[in-house]
Amino acid sequence: MSSALRKIIKKGRQTEFIWRYGFNFNSWIEYKFAPSKPSQTESERVSADLEQNGVAVTTVDQLLGQTALFRKLDSRVKQILSERSAEIDQLRNGAGDSESIGKKTFNVELLGSKPEFSEAEIPAKFALQEAFLDIADRYFGMRVKLRYYNVWLTFATDAKARESQLWHFDREDNFILKAFVYLNDVSENTGPFTYAPGTHRKGKFRDVVPEYFSENGVQRSTDEQMRSVFPEDRWFRGTGPKGTIIFADTRGFHKGGMARDNDRLMFTCMYTSPASDSERLIKFDHDLSTRSLTDRQRSALEIN
Repeated sequence: MSSALRKIIKKGRQTEFIWRYGFNFNSWIEYKFAPSKPSQTESERVSADLEQNGVAVTTVDQLLGQTALFRKLDSRVKQILSERSAEIDQLRNGAGDSESIGKKTFNVELLGSKPEFSEAEIPAKFALQEAFLDIADRYFGMRVKLRYYNVWLTFATDAKARESQLWHFDREDNFILKAFVYLNDVSENTGPFTYAPGTHRKGKFRDVVPEYFSENGVQRSTDEQMRSVFPEDRWFRGTGPKGTIIFADTRGFHKGGMARDNDRLMFTCMYTSPASDSERLIKFDHDLSTRSLTDRQRSALEIN
């Protein structure tokens, strides 16, 4: 493929009309003509907040109406922490290494950088819940794909902010929906997810662009640079108790993980359009069983 053609394709993907009705046409049609589902008040409220602000907060109790799967997730994560305790203690020693830009030494992906999918594994089940997929589909206006899920352990350090602890926005798609589910209480000093509401591509502040610097080839902005274009009293700070769920379109400006007093522990997953540039950060075995999955879940995993 010539460089000129690649530029044309890239520009087309960035134009919402072409992105939606060209690159994602089949997914849009599938969603548009899908049978309607019963109204769910909390999902509708979350979706409305996402549309307006690019970020929405709810809880396991409010959104899911039951906590059994969340309790299983919590138990599974505790088991992983116990199994990897020696390794985690060693990694903690290097958490404040500000010279290792690009490695996010302050954050550990407890399922590995590319989790191996299993229909029986609790984190996978949590990411494929109907409530999560419904909110993502509604936000995109099409059938989305699950590109990533993991459990993050963020170490408390006193190091200077770096990498994702600085303001930035993600670039893999026109919309990028992530869910963050807190597995411990998160205060101001536990690295809360922080967002500039309305800076997503649907928002009224989508043209806000702070000054920035390049950190290992990535555009980052400091708090001071963000304050100069977006007042701090309008920042969303995602503090909350264990069981808090935050949905955010990370095409909007955000930061997180600046834990000072206590470690942060949370489940996260990411949904994009089928045409996203994002790599699918999930491994699949050749003999994968999908008997317990619904057609919608298989579609989200790009499994026929």
